[in-house]
Amino acid sequence: MPFRPERESPPTAGMPLGLADLGGTAPAPLTALAAVWLGVDDVQLECSGTAALTVALTALAEDAPFRREVAIPAFTCPLVPLAIRRAGLVPRLVDLAPGHFDMDPQRLTDACGPATLAVVPTHLGGRIADVAAANAIAHRVGAVTIEDAAQALGARCEGGFAGTRGDIGFYSLAAGKGLSIFEGGLLVSRDETWHPRFRRAAKRIARWQPGWELRRSLELAAYALLYRPHGLGWAYGRPLRRALRRGDLLGAAGEHFSVDFPLHPVGRWRRAVGARAFHRLPAFIEATSRQARSRLPRLAAIPGLHAFSDEGGTWPYLMLRLPDQATRDAVLKRLWPSRHGVSRMFVHALPDYRYLDPMPGGEDVPHARDFAARTLTITNSPWLDDAAFEHVCAVIEAVIASR
Repeated sequence: MPFRPERESPPTAGMPLGLADLGGTAPAPLTALAAVWLGVDDVQLECSGTAALTVALTALAEDAPFRREVAIPAFTCPLVPLAIRRAGLVPRLVDLAPGHFDMDPQRLTDACGPATLAVVPTHLGGRIADVAAANAIAHRVGAVTIEDAAQALGARCEGGFAGTRGDIGFYSLAAGKGLSIFEGGLLVSRDETWHPRFRRAAKRIARWQPGWELRRSLELAAYALLYRPHGLGWAYGRPLRRALRRGDLLGAAGEHFSVDFPLHPVGRWRRAVGARAFHRLPAFIEATSRQARSRLPRLAAIPGLHAFSDEGGTWPYLMLRLPDQATRDAVLKRLWPSRHGVSRMFVHALPDYRYLDPMPGGEDVPHARDFAARTLTITNSPWLDDAAFEHVCAVIEAVIASR
């Protein structure tokens, strides 16, 4: 009997690439297509969302040498404080609102002052943060806002696109995102005077590195081939289950990060791949949004479970809060090694990553730690069919009921 690989759902709803995306004429530059869609004057492409944040902070710091702190949520991607450190600045952690992913407004107010360069409201997992509140608090002390829309390209926020409501915004085009060139990032600003400063900063810190671009090009080709239900078992599933067997939670979540992340321009071929695929992104976001909304009532029917939702966000996954850590861990024990795309956003609150240096504010973030301890995600990939989704819900329901 011939070998038939099993279907595997990815942890996030990424838009697959097709053969037509890999060659042929690009309709326009990727940055031009993104600028028109987002309704901004200019979009700058960097080699990752992390690189885009680093470029923005580097440019900001040049004009404000006495402002060295950047206020960020105490639960977010560990690459955010690493980018802040890479730009020569200090991350200041802000605890979350109780039971939520957004920064507590009073804690943010208390954290901001004359040393604050920027505040980073974060649209976590496509869910929408309160950018208006962050703008008011930041501007009151002379700081700027940098929207972290890494997981929210295409989300709607306060009458426009997420990422364009603050002073500056950035998006990720990493593997598994709605639009991917394997690694990439888009940088935008409402103030057009920042555009030449961003370009100068990028030219200074992101030098051409042919080795990295060759690697990313090969990885993108492999991604186009393997980001399929029967290819993900090799590219994602096997490494995931191997890491879980070792007890390597950071490896399972893909969080072995370093401050020495790559900084380099994106090559012509990867830019063209993104441009050729771009026209399918709005329809993909609409389809995955419909699927997520159709599945929310089933989750809402499970006692003790909270599924985060809003009107304008994108849906890379469904973000859930369980009654307590023991229940969450019991669910993950059964479902994280499965092929159903159940995972964790980030393993820890930021103060609890051993590879991150101590950060101001990190000594008092109980709500961030609680959020890290009680949350998990279910992929919103179209490859998780209704039967598999119902199995996931049934497992969660049974575990909660048994405790």
